[in-house]
Formats: sequence, C-alpha cells, structure tokens
Amino acid sequence: MAGKGKEPSFEEALKGLEAIVGRIESGEPPLEESIRLFEEGMRLSETCRTRLDEADRKIELLLRKPGGVFRETAEEDDILGRPQGKEE
Repeated sequence: MAGKGKEPSFEEALKGLEAIVGRIESGEPPLEESIRLFEEGMRLSETCRTRLDEADRKIELLLRKPGGVFRETAEEDDILGRPQGKEE
C-alpha cells in the first residue's frame, strides 16, 4: 500500500480493503486485531468512496461539455469541490 502520509490510490485502497475483509472473515485474528483491522478498513472504504465521488463529478462535467472536452474553469472547481485555482 501507499507510504505514510500519502493517500492510497483507489486501486491500492480497494486491494487493502479486500485483504482486510479476508483476514477478518477467516476468524484468525484475535478480537483486538479484528477491531484494528475494521478501523483500517473503514478508512480505506472512505478513501474508495471519495475517489469514486471525484470520478463521478469529473464524468458529470465531461458529459456537460460539448464534445466531452474537459477544460478547467472556476465553475468546474466549484462542482468538483476544489479551492479555485488548485490543480489535481
């Protein structure tokens, strides 16, 4: 997975979440570790949801553009929920 301080990509978060679910479902980890794994899984789940929401908003913008050409504007920053002038 991604290093400390860096948010994982969608794919990294999903892979980590799948591994956590497998460990918890196996019944192997003790209760305390299961709880820690569950907390980590919730964080990864939130990362996946955030990435999917961002992709959904970007697709929505592309569908609104004539010809599907994406150009950054202040209006798009508002729709994407970014501070104006901040690039992704």
